[in-house]
Amino acid sequence: MSDAKTDRLTYADAGVDIDAGNALVDRIRPAAAATARPGVMAGLGGFGALFDLKAAGYDDPILVAATDGVGTKLKIAIDTGNFDTIGVDLVAMCVNDLVCQGAEPLFFLDYFATGKLEVAAAATIVEGIAKGCADSGCALIGGETAEMPGMYAPGDFDLAGFAVGAMDRGAALPAEVAAGDVLLGLGSDGVHSNGYSLVRRIVERSGLTWDAPAPFAQESLGAALLAPTRLYVKPALSAIRQGGVHALAHITGGGLTENLPRILPEGLGVDIDLGAWDLPPVFGWLAEQGQVTQDEMLKTFNAGIGMVLVVDADRADVVAQTLSAAGESVSRIGAVSVGEGIRYTGTLS
Repeated sequence: MSDAKTDRLTYADAGVDIDAGNALVDRIRPAAAATARPGVMAGLGGFGALFDLKAAGYDDPILVAATDGVGTKLKIAIDTGNFDTIGVDLVAMCVNDLVCQGAEPLFFLDYFATGKLEVAAAATIVEGIAKGCADSGCALIGGETAEMPGMYAPGDFDLAGFAVGAMDRGAALPAEVAAGDVLLGLGSDGVHSNGYSLVRRIVERSGLTWDAPAPFAQESLGAALLAPTRLYVKPALSAIRQGGVHALAHITGGGLTENLPRILPEGLGVDIDLGAWDLPPVFGWLAEQGQVTQDEMLKTFNAGIGMVLVVDADRADVVAQTLSAAGESVSRIGAVSVGEGIRYTGTLS
């Protein structure tokens, strides 16, 4: 008869499966390799990843870094078992921020933490991360998978992402924002990755399940609310390189109300016409079901505008045409004006 105090214990007995971690690395290696770009020197498998800025085309670069997560949108992915696009959200939340500084995203690392590693689910998530990187022109060069029994409920996990980009010295944004500059709003692909604590509360109040038909889309409610955050990197970089772009604002937590002031010099504000774009149906449903006021919508959600470019008035039409040609839905939503604050006219509809 064995004595529990003298039995030989292993890491696996404690709930950590190193072999599963190795299997995950082997499975995701091709997806990561497919994101390679000029500058990548070494990727998965080492203690660190190497990147050559000169090979990426920079002579006097300034590095820019960003980190973010996906928030409680993860709970919908966990509850529905749909992990295909949550990795795209993770990348978008980081690289869309980088481009607002005028930087080109170069490489990305992820952190995936869970109580028990399920290789198939984790691989699907990382493959989504790789897709987001490929669509943004940056390389997935490393990451960390942490299996921590007792820290997470069964099936739960968390994600964080870290992106590094570069720009030429002197090219940082915002710059030269002035009264009269035009605000070009780029359409969102739905709720993106902010406000999901309120979204989940509204869904609970509605009585609908995740597999119920979405009242605002031709798919299930869970699938509709998991639509990934739009990646604005390539069109935004094209617009910046064309000239006339003074600033960009990624409309995330805080909405238009909180994010636009971050790019405005002292003494300036913006006038925004809320009737200049069509409110996506998901937001109308959320507002109705939750009895959410317009002010609350504008400081919680993106309300249909995922990125705003502040553009010289003389260049606004040309920049808008460039963005439209790249597949973006572009609306002239307002202008920079004297006097601090966000001044809304019209109503969301």
